[in-house]
Amino acid sequence: MRSFLNLQSLMNVVRRVRHGMTLGVRVMAHDTDGRLLLVRHTYVAGWHFPGGGVDIGETAEAAARRELQEEANVDVAGDLALAGLFFNPRVGGRDHVALFRAGQILAGPRPERNLEIVAADFFAYDALPEDVSPATRRRLDEWRNGLPPAGTW
Repeated sequence: MRSFLNLQSLMNVVRRVRHGMTLGVRVMAHDTDGRLLLVRHTYVAGWHFPGGGVDIGETAEAAARRELQEEANVDVAGDLALAGLFFNPRVGGRDHVALFRAGQILAGPRPERNLEIVAADFFAYDALPEDVSPATRRRLDEWRNGLPPAGTW
């Protein structure tokens, strides 16, 4: 019986490695004037919601709070609400993105350019940069128009 349990445990690990998923987070956050926070990365074109990968042993909410702080020097003073979980087929065929909406935020000075972030800034909805990423624009359209979220990022 004991060897069967060890074999079963090994099979579970193999299955997770072969069929596991990756999880990222993004955060839709607004300042007190209602402007939207977006970041521009060094490694991908366009403006995006702040976010990144969930580390081992980290909750998605903790990752969202960490990424906001690291990328934009923004802390969430209020709640984070899960706005949707999306399949991201462009990243290995097994990636998912959890989108959160931030309540009240505390914004510090804009961070200096670094190896990951070129810029982080707040934008009015009628003055968004032209090169907002397609996924970011889809989520904004869904939110602003009261549409149900699509299943893919």
